[in-house]
Amino acid sequence: MIVIPAIDLRGGRCVRLVQGDFSRETVYSDDPLRVARLWAECGARWLHVVDLDGARVGQPLQVGLVEQVVRAVPELLVQAGGGVRSLEAIERLLMTGVARVVIGTAAIEQPEFVAEAVRVFGADRIVVSVDSRDGWVATHGWETLQPVRAVDLVGRLVQFGVRRILATDVARDGTLTHPNLELMAQLANLGVAVIASGGVSSRADLEALAQVRGVEAVVVGRALYEGRLRCERPEDWIVAGGAV
Repeated sequence: MIVIPAIDLRGGRCVRLVQGDFSRETVYSDDPLRVARLWAECGARWLHVVDLDGARVGQPLQVGLVEQVVRAVPELLVQAGGGVRSLEAIERLLMTGVARVVIGTAAIEQPEFVAEAVRVFGADRIVVSVDSRDGWVATHGWETLQPVRAVDLVGRLVQFGVRRILATDVARDGTLTHPNLELMAQLANLGVAVIASGGVSSRADLEALAQVRGVEAVVVGRALYEGRLRCERPEDWIVAGGAV
């Protein structure tokens, strides 16, 4: 299982939110490029970049900054998202050099768009973000709960050709309260590769996630930024589990 450091962008700064709440923001750096270089120097293989401003308004607003990040760390593979709701937005991000684009709210509001994105760009370039609270899908920067269960959404996504999802338990994101192993297992059992997110606080949490069949990676933010989880060598970013 691969550990992926997160860089959440808001107003050009590297921040973290608690449970997706924009009023509960912690600023970790005014220089996202420096942060990206730090993770590269520590041996990370992937980087997860989110345009929080774009996620809130429904269109990417920091594509230029995403491109700067990609150029700053050519040795890293980058997946990026936030407000991606059109083929044009996907193309703009791919042109920056990112390896994968993350689609969120559009998966609920425009399911046909997801199918088209997979057809046009290929399943390996598309990740669908399935964000949920108590099992219900959350959209629009996690500010709106939808009358759709996460498991039902993923079942439909599989039919559209989606192979990989980013699964976030919103209630645990940024809280350091341990990942939702049951949710990750339920979603992985539907036939998709899962990138887990939310709640990681320690190496033990990583080891537990690595035992969940189908979880291929985990996105980590606060635990890394606050030093609760130390990944300082290339081998630290890989967790043995044999469950994928």
